[in-house]
Amino acid sequence: MCVFGLLAAGNDGLMAARSIWRGAISFGLVSVPVRMFTATESKELKFHFLHKDDMVPIGYDKVRKDTGEHVDPDEIVRGFEIEKGRYVALEEEDLDRLDIELTKAIDICDFVDIEEIDPIYFRKAYYLLPEDGAEKPYLLMVRALEETGKVGIAKVVIRNKQHLACLRTLDDKLVLETMYYADEVRKPEKVMIKSELRKAEVDMAKSLVENLSDRFDPEKYDDTYRKELLDLLKAKAKGKKLPEPSDDEPGEVVDLMAALRESVERTKRSQTARKSGSRARRTTTAAKRKTTKKPARKAS
Repeated sequence: MCVFGLLAAGNDGLMAARSIWRGAISFGLVSVPVRMFTATESKELKFHFLHKDDMVPIGYDKVRKDTGEHVDPDEIVRGFEIEKGRYVALEEEDLDRLDIELTKAIDICDFVDIEEIDPIYFRKAYYLLPEDGAEKPYLLMVRALEETGKVGIAKVVIRNKQHLACLRTLDDKLVLETMYYADEVRKPEKVMIKSELRKAEVDMAKSLVENLSDRFDPEKYDDTYRKELLDLLKAKAKGKKLPEPSDDEPGEVVDLMAALRESVERTKRSQTARKSGSRARRTTTAAKRKTTKKPARKAS
């Protein structure tokens, strides 16, 4: 697919969406003007607060914390608590005093191997598409990252917050993934875990992992909980009888080795069934092709 196909393809959602940021990727003396689009969206079901007697929605009202009185939106300003009970208001003109170059540049600090970045640092992804006339340097950056296998570590200001970010490629496009700073990632408590593992248990666990291994395909996974919750809501709206809640709780694993062995056997049976199904489909397809093949023309 062409890098710029997304610009014209309304069905992909990018044409209809407005860019949330415009600026330039900056590394060395090279500048690549780009537009930024959100790359992901939440499909989480959103609920409303209702009055239990007549199901009328309950609104959200901003009130003073000292008196409980209503406050109009035009009387509200943003502020930061610099110490307990002491705030400093932040006005729009204050933001205008910040360095405009800082807020309009994706400034690359280093290029690194993506394998060196633990996934815990990643936050949210954005597509970067070229501004008109910036197609060549854009493609040049895509090609350079793909052929070196590197990603750029950059800093960028989005919506009044400076983010650490990773600049990488996806399907011949540039993607900017915001990241947590090191001091934003919490360190786990030190817990001493003492347990003896037998070699047979480790080997069986490895076999289970290998049997369940496959290529990553994001289309393979979906939110079954959201689907079931939506079905439940639709059924309830139609007045249908809902299933009784289950009281089942996860059982405690008494014999770890037995559980591992049974899991390995199940995955082997599942793999055998999948292979048999694939062979049957290939055989059926080949038979169809054979029966539909046109007869050879006779020589005159």
